[in-house]
Order: sequence, then structure tokens, then C-alpha cells
Amino acid sequence: MDYDAIIIGAGACGLMCAVQAGFLGKKVIVLEKGSKPGAKILISGGGRCNYTNIGATHEQFISANAHFVKSAFKQWTVEDTISFFETYGIYGAEKTLGQLFPDGKNAKDVVEVFTSLCEEMEQQIICNAEVLSIENDNEEYQVNYQHNGKTKALIAPNLVIATGGLPIPKMGATDFALKFARKHQLHIIETAPALVPLTITGKDEAWFAQLSGNSVFCRVSNDEMSFEENILFTHWGLSGPAILQISSYWRRGQEIEIDLLPNENISTLLTTERQQNGRIQLSTLLNRFYTKKFTDALGKFLPLTKTIADLTKAEMETLSQTLHHFRIKPAGDKGYDKAEVMRGGIDTNELSSKTLESKKLPGCYFGGECVDVTGWLGGYNFQWAWASGFVIAHNL
Repeated sequence: MDYDAIIIGAGACGLMCAVQAGFLGKKVIVLEKGSKPGAKILISGGGRCNYTNIGATHEQFISANAHFVKSAFKQWTVEDTISFFETYGIYGAEKTLGQLFPDGKNAKDVVEVFTSLCEEMEQQIICNAEVLSIENDNEEYQVNYQHNGKTKALIAPNLVIATGGLPIPKMGATDFALKFARKHQLHIIETAPALVPLTITGKDEAWFAQLSGNSVFCRVSNDEMSFEENILFTHWGLSGPAILQISSYWRRGQEIEIDLLPNENISTLLTTERQQNGRIQLSTLLNRFYTKKFTDALGKFLPLTKTIADLTKAEMETLSQTLHHFRIKPAGDKGYDKAEVMRGGIDTNELSSKTLESKKLPGCYFGGECVDVTGWLGGYNFQWAWASGFVIAHNL
């Protein structure tokens, strides 16, 4: 056996694992189904790559075991990510809510760090390699794959599954990891699209569609979580950061509450305006906070042409409910085609939190998105990918 491990998947986790293994003098080979390594890295953040978040902790992750990521994050911290990339010329520029993007560089430069290091350390990456089958006898793994029309085989004592999740199938996303896990009786936490736009149908569809392109800063909540960021109206429903965030906690049939004016109290504003200038129309007041198009759309629910002074108690209550407690029941989501990540995956109870090795399959490791660890929007999922790749490399 010429390799310490066979890594399936040249995404963020697989690439980090290959590089860290190389630093430790371990020889690995990476099989990638796609035509190039780091395909999902390359499109992240619109090609700019939000490669970590300075505030990342276990608290920004969804998992059946909320504490599972703690061990990995102790072994590979946000500071480690920052230092690693700085060593290779990528310095972080902090954007909204702790998001780090390469300063003056982009996603291609991030991938180049890994491909260059792999080349230097002779860690081979084989693209357009489709895995056909995996055989194991508890001492070694044989991976049979097809490349350039030929069927080939690799043997190693360790196997790393880092094939990602189901989002963006047009980029080659598959259920490879889930199928492999099921074949070996590993439990799977139910999967679903996450960080995904939500759709609105029925009688409310036209109201949302007329606002397509409008963005509003809001607080979006359900019974589990609340996020304050922009929402974006679209011709089919809602998107934008706050909607993507809450979508990871949303289940079909549930309602979502939107505070359309989270940093103000409309009742207090009305009291002040009545004292200062009660003759202005309600629409004039609302135009201070929204586009005219959005204010006009609120006319479906509110008496926009009435003056502040003439609003009845019932109308003021309706105004407060509409702006601070706007409730919607999404019909569904845009699916894996538009989702940024997958919720659910291989049950963390099947893995060692310290090593990410399978408890049932000695020498087999799972990392990245295929595991039941789903981060918030804003670089968190990359931090998990880097950390899990590091942890696996150190335990091969």
C-alpha cells in the first residue's frame, strides 16, 4: 500500500485533510468526481469566498448533538484558519457580522493555496475520477474507480469520505456519502435543504411578487431562532440573508414572524409624531423607513392616506401588528438547486467527536458537509470543513 489514506472528495474538507496529512509526512491520494478541485469553494460568496467567521463557536451550528463540534474546534480554531491562510498570502477583510473574505484576492486564490501545497508535497489529486465501489476487510480499503475510461483500484488502511452534501447537483453534488453510510448501517439524520430561499404561493403570491427586488432590514423569527439582517422579496417568495438563516430552522407547515421595523417602536413613533406633526399622512411616516414601492404595498393592510392624528386605536394596533409581527407561512423552499448547504447527514453518534472516525468502520472517517453539522450563513460551514479536515489528518 503506497498511501496512508484515500480521500474521496476534493472540497474544502478533503483538500485541508490532504495538506495537513502532508505536513505530517503522510501520503494520501484524493479522488474528485468533478473536473477541478474546490468547485464549491470557487462559487462561494459570489467567487469571493467567505472562508471563515471570527465569531465561530459551536453555538452557530445545527446538529442532533449540539456539542459535537466542540472537540474539532478546540483542535483547529478560527485563529488557526486565519493564521494558515495568512502564511500563504491570504489576509482576511472583515465584512458584515464577522465574515472574513480574502483581502484583494478571491476564491481562486483560496483553492490555489491547497493545490499548490498538494503539488509541493506530492499529494496527488485525480479529477474526473468516479468511484465505482469500495471494499474493506477491517484492515484496508480498496477503492475502485473509473478515470479516462479505465477502471483502476487503490488500496490504503484509511478512507476519508469528504464528498459534501446534496446542494447544487448541477455542480456534481451527490448522495455518495449517505449511500455509503447506509450500506454499512450507519444512521442518517433526515436531510433537507438549508440556507435556502423560501417560496410563497396561493393568495399571497401576487403581493410578494409585486415587491420583487425590494430589500428590507428585518428581524425574522420562529419558535427556535431569530436573525436580524436583510430580507429580499422575489417573484416567487423571499430570500436574503435573514431568510436563508431562518430557513435552516424552518419546517414545512410552520409560520415565520417578521419584524419589518426591528430598531424602532411604531407606537412610540406615532406618539411623538402626533405631538410634533399629527397632520402628516401615515405613508409619509413610513416612507422614512421603506421605499415608496414597499410603503404602497403595505396599503393592502394599512390606511396609508390617513393622517397620524386621525388613526383610531384599532388602526394603530393593526399598524403595530403589521410592522412588528408580520406573519407568513411559506409553501416550501427552492430545494437543493438553490440551497447553500444540507441540513442533517451522517449521525454524529456514529463518529468519534475527537477523531471523526466511524465507530463501526475502523479507519473510515467522515468530514465536512456530509456529517450532521450545519452552520449558519457567513463562513461557519467553511470553518467546520477546515477543522474536520485537520482533525482527520491528525488521526490517520
